[in-house]
Amino acid sequence: MAKSFKYLIIGSGPTGLGAAYRLKELGITDFHIIEKEKYIGGLATSFLDDKGFTWDVGGHVQFSHYTYFDKLMLEALGEEGWLSHQRESWVWMKNRFVPYPFQNNIRYLPKDSMWKCLNGIIHNYQNPSTKKPANFEEWILATFGQGIADEFMMPYNFKVWAYPPKDMAYNWIGERVAVTDLQRVTENIIFERDDLSWGPNNTFQFPKHGGTGGIWKSVGENLIGTENFSLNSEVSKIDATAKTVYLSNGETLNYENLLSTMPIDILFKTIENAPQELIETSAQLKHSRTNIVGIGLKGKPKPELATKCWMYFPENNSPYYRVTVFSNYSPNNVPDINTHWSLMAETSESSAKPVDRETLIKDTIKAMVEDGLIENASDVVSEFMVSYEYGYPTPSVNRDALLKPLQPWLENKNIYSRGRFGAWKYEVSNQDHSLMQGVEWVNKMELSVPETTVDYPAVANAMWGK
Repeated sequence: MAKSFKYLIIGSGPTGLGAAYRLKELGITDFHIIEKEKYIGGLATSFLDDKGFTWDVGGHVQFSHYTYFDKLMLEALGEEGWLSHQRESWVWMKNRFVPYPFQNNIRYLPKDSMWKCLNGIIHNYQNPSTKKPANFEEWILATFGQGIADEFMMPYNFKVWAYPPKDMAYNWIGERVAVTDLQRVTENIIFERDDLSWGPNNTFQFPKHGGTGGIWKSVGENLIGTENFSLNSEVSKIDATAKTVYLSNGETLNYENLLSTMPIDILFKTIENAPQELIETSAQLKHSRTNIVGIGLKGKPKPELATKCWMYFPENNSPYYRVTVFSNYSPNNVPDINTHWSLMAETSESSAKPVDRETLIKDTIKAMVEDGLIENASDVVSEFMVSYEYGYPTPSVNRDALLKPLQPWLENKNIYSRGRFGAWKYEVSNQDHSLMQGVEWVNKMELSVPETTVDYPAVANAMWGK
C-alpha cells in the first residue's frame, strides 16, 4: 500500500532541507523527502577521496542575506564548527595576479593593456549609452567599455557560463558585479592603491570539518532526522491528477502538496500527461554542466598562494575559469596540513563550449603548472573529479519568457518547483537563497505569507540580515 504525506519533497539539497526544517519547526511532521543519490546535500555536498582529501562541488562559501539562515548554520555546526576568512580573490592573466574586482585594479596590467581598459572607460563617460541593453554583452560594453570587455569580461564570462554573453540576459546581475567608477579607477592607478574589499562577501565562513556538505549532512541527520528521508530513491513518473509519485524501485508515494527541486525541464518530462507545449518550452531553458577537478598536493603552497582564496582565469591556456586554494578554507580539507595542500578547479561545459572530460584532469594539471600554481606535476598525490550535468541555470535572454507559463500550470496541480534548477533563477540560487526558497514556500503554504526570494530576487538580494 502506498504511503501518503501532506508534503512530499523531491531533493535533499538546501531547498528541500529548508522546507523540511521549517515544517518541523512549525510542529508539522507529515512530510517526507525523497533523494535519488545515496547522500544528503545535492550540489552542496562534499566528497572525501581515497587519499584523505575533501572536495566540494565548486567553490562554495558561506555568506548570507538572511538572519534565519545564519541562525540555522549556527545550529547545524555550533559556534566551534566554523572558520572565518577574509576574502582574497584574484585574476590571473598576462603572467601576473590582478586583485579582484579586475576593473578597480587595472594598474597591475602592462601599460598597453591598462591604457586600453582606461580608454574604454573614458570613452563611455564621454559617450554614455542611452539605450537599454538587449543582452549581457551590450551591458558589459556599456558598463565597462571595450577595453575591459576585450581583456577580461568577455573571455571570462564565456568560460564561466559556457555560452556567449550575447545569448544571456543581464537582469540577474544586481550586486554580483562591481560597476566601473572612472574616478576610483584613476585614483587607484595614480596612487598605486589596491582596491580589494568590494562586494557582499568580503568575509565568509567555512566549516572546520567535512566541507560544505558537512553542514547539510548535519541539517538532515541531526535537525530533521533520517526517518524523514528515502535515499537512493529516484522518481520515475509523477501522476499529477492522482497526486502520486512513482519511484524507480517500484514504490509509490501519495501527496497533498509536492515540492520539487529537480530541474524544471526534467520535472515536466516526468509528469504524466503534462502539456506537450510546456514540455517543449521547459526544454528550451539553457544550463551548463560543471566539472570539478580536485588536485591534492604534497608540500606547501608557494608564498603567493598562502592567503589566497580563489582565482579567476580568463585566458585560453587553461580549461578552468576558477581555482580555489581549498586547503586555505580549512586545514581539515587535506590529510595533514603540515605536509599537504589542495587546489580545486571548476570548468564549465555546454553545447556551445564542449569539454573533453576524458583528458580534463591531465589538462588541468598541465595548465596549473603553466599558470605557476603548481611547481611540479610530481607534487600531485591525489586526483579527483566529479561532473554534474546541471551545474548553472543560465539566465538566457528568453529565460523569463520561458518560465512564465510553467509555474502557474504546476501550482494549479499542487506542484511547486523551487531551488537552483526548480526555479531556474541563478540570481537567487546561492545556498542561503536556496534554503530560504524552501522555508518561504512552507510559510506560504502554512501561514499564507507571500514568498519573496523566488518572486522578487532584487528585493531578496537587497535585504541583508533580514
